[in-house]
Amino acid sequence: MRVAVVGAGPAGFFLSERLLAQPGVEVDLYERLPAPYGLVRFGVAPDHEKIKSVTRAFDAVAGRPGFRYFGNIEFGAEVTLADFARHYHAACFTTGAQTDRRMGIPGEDLRGSHAATDFVAWYNGHPRFRGLSFDLDVERVAVVGVGNVAVDVARILCRTPEELAATDIADYALEALRRSRVREVYLLGRRGPAQAAFTTPEARELGELPGADVTVPAAEAELEPLSREAVARSDDRALTRKIELLQEFARRPLSGKAKRLTLRFLVSPVELLGDGAGRVRAVRLVHNALVANGDGLKAVPTARFEKLPAGLVFRSVGYRGVPLADVPFDEKTGTIPNLNGRVLSPTTHNPLPGLYVAGWIKRGPSGVIGTNKPDAAETADAILEDLREGRVAQPAEPDGAAIERLLRERQPCLITFDDWKTLDRIESERGRAHGRPRVKMTEAEIMTKLGCT
Repeated sequence: MRVAVVGAGPAGFFLSERLLAQPGVEVDLYERLPAPYGLVRFGVAPDHEKIKSVTRAFDAVAGRPGFRYFGNIEFGAEVTLADFARHYHAACFTTGAQTDRRMGIPGEDLRGSHAATDFVAWYNGHPRFRGLSFDLDVERVAVVGVGNVAVDVARILCRTPEELAATDIADYALEALRRSRVREVYLLGRRGPAQAAFTTPEARELGELPGADVTVPAAEAELEPLSREAVARSDDRALTRKIELLQEFARRPLSGKAKRLTLRFLVSPVELLGDGAGRVRAVRLVHNALVANGDGLKAVPTARFEKLPAGLVFRSVGYRGVPLADVPFDEKTGTIPNLNGRVLSPTTHNPLPGLYVAGWIKRGPSGVIGTNKPDAAETADAILEDLREGRVAQPAEPDGAAIERLLRERQPCLITFDDWKTLDRIESERGRAHGRPRVKMTEAEIMTKLGCT
């Protein structure tokens, strides 16, 4: 059986690994960029190099018999669903959640208001985001959200140039951050410390920044009665430790470091205020209270407001998938409708033979890199079960050489995994020369020119 997998991030590789363990299965992994690894390359913060070591496992998958990588090929452009139907028994989409959710407040489109994901892709050297610009010639930045991405953005803004220079951050981003005038960064959470999405190790890392003092307003570090009761019932030692750490930040005296990171809780932006020339100058916040909401606690606005000056705002309030050509899509959830990974017809709600989904585009933006492994396994098992039961597609031209000929006709600069290894070697050698893990190539045209064989 031949399977096409669209999206060379963690979900795509985990799925390929599971499928290739079954004799007789071949996998072609498609990626619109020359470089594989998805969010491991373009989402994981540059100062978290250890997390990126998972790519060694992905490289091992790529070395298995029956695996091919087709980089620089975009689904819906160089290859279509009709092509997959002609050449594959099954196609699986693992394209993630590529866009951010908006806050939906006045002033959100002022200059200086950005999606945090755009900033992350920019400093990580994503070819389609390298041309963005962010005004770092401001002193105050507000980051809306307290999840992993929000914490990464705040931490990168607070790192010293010397720290960043030892990472694989994009060169242009390193130079821009070296010139940055940012001195104060605010992380804004709509609920309390007990509900913050970041982990205890992430909080501890913020408290150990060499170039930034970290603080929490004392009143916002304390738990209100409902949270105290919930924490006591949970008996979650990690959660208790995280709260204790945040309360310790509130008591910690400022040491006079060059930058300051302030964690705020129980506040929500209700408006971004402009300076009269179209630029953001402040965030209008409402203070929240927590009320019981089923098994959890919900933030509701009070009548108390404040204005927080900020010349740059990053929103990190959620992410959603984007539709793919001719593939069913649920606009409400931002996912491909499915049952255990089998794509469902939007009219009959029955599985569509030969179509599958895995990762964030399947379940929504939740979990960490490792969460994609059991998710992908569920989908792979569904594909293999359908193979045994004869429920997959019956392609007219399943020969692997046929689809490669078609792809090379439409995209002469197709990138194979051997081509990628050439690019990887160049980046790593450039990095070693400067004491860095790698120096990333960030222009797709240059990568294609150097890698295309």
